[in-house]
Amino acid sequence: MRIFYNFGIWLYYIAACIFSLFNSKAKKWLTGQKDIFNYIKNSDIKQHKIAWFHAASLGEFEQGRPVIELFRQNNPDIKILLTFFSPSGYEVRKNYEYADYICYLPLDTYSKAKKFIDIVNPEIVFFIKYEFWFNYLKILYGRNIDTYLISGIFRSQQHFFKFYGFWFREQLKNFSFFFLQNKESEELLKSIGFTNLKISGDTRFDRVFQIAQNPKSFPLIQQFKAASPLVLLGSSWEADEAVLMDFIRENAGKIKFIIAPHEVHTDRITSLKNSIQNRVILLSELNENNFNANDILIINNIGMLSHLYQYADVAYIGGGFGKGIHNILEAACFGIPTIFGPNYQKFSEAKELISLNSSFCINNKNELKNALNDLLSDKNIYNKAKINSLEYINNKRGASKIILESIKNL
Repeated sequence: MRIFYNFGIWLYYIAACIFSLFNSKAKKWLTGQKDIFNYIKNSDIKQHKIAWFHAASLGEFEQGRPVIELFRQNNPDIKILLTFFSPSGYEVRKNYEYADYICYLPLDTYSKAKKFIDIVNPEIVFFIKYEFWFNYLKILYGRNIDTYLISGIFRSQQHFFKFYGFWFREQLKNFSFFFLQNKESEELLKSIGFTNLKISGDTRFDRVFQIAQNPKSFPLIQQFKAASPLVLLGSSWEADEAVLMDFIRENAGKIKFIIAPHEVHTDRITSLKNSIQNRVILLSELNENNFNANDILIINNIGMLSHLYQYADVAYIGGGFGKGIHNILEAACFGIPTIFGPNYQKFSEAKELISLNSSFCINNKNELKNALNDLLSDKNIYNKAKINSLEYINNKRGASKIILESIKNL
């Protein structure tokens, strides 16, 4: 099985080389892969004790961020290495101030993994959520380096829990301990013989609580909103926008709209502008004198969405008409009611917020219209959603502290 696994890794690399000819993300990943060993060899990383945190992409980084920052606060003598697999994480956070070294993760071949660990020689390793790189894990285990999965989440559909999954289950033994988000993950791991685990909760609650306590201020956005109700489309895709577009066109001028698409490359922004029949202004063009009450604002950058929710009255979260909804907690931490499409079943927070009447699932344009009209016109519905969202976030935080205190005991 390891031979097949390694063969699959090389197939992935070949596919990335082919895609890089016409895909900018694949090209950035390949460029980043070429620079990794030069970067770490030319650094002073060998001179320090290292805690290594690995995140697949930006979402996983935000999930692990509270642990990184608390670890740094508690261990000032240990330097932090942060690695990413995806350009969407690395490109946004390559200058993250709480990490001393930041780079891509080398491809998980045995030789590259061994070379990387030889140089870094970490004291402790954290993989965030569901990163399973089996050659890295094998080498770390063989060197008795403590390796933790934090905010781990498991589902019955994964290879580990299938009849053919023996080899994959064996690889999980290379983790020192599992810090899990929920009871389902605990039961699944216990069903295949693991007891080195603890339900610590989801560290995203710590992160969004931090944001809500100290959000970045955007005076131009506040001026754009003025006294109008504001609906924010966060991480939207074309399928989401198609459901909302009639409501936007009918209410432009009465309600302010901000659209923050999941992808912000030039072609995507141009396509979005062309699909809107009202006046549109891009954030990059916005100044205090060049917009009016009918404008729809498009956010054509990344990295600020989590702070923009403070200005919204209602948030529509994208992805529910595709592979799955994006982060609804970033809005809920401000007490903002959230609306999303039908593909939310993998997200326990969505189910829980729906049960609290703080989130609302819609399947079509009419349901979307009804949900927005109810929230924007009925103060009782709106205030209940707001209060329940804030209480939900507050009751769920604390996972980062549980993880690091547990590691001290371990």
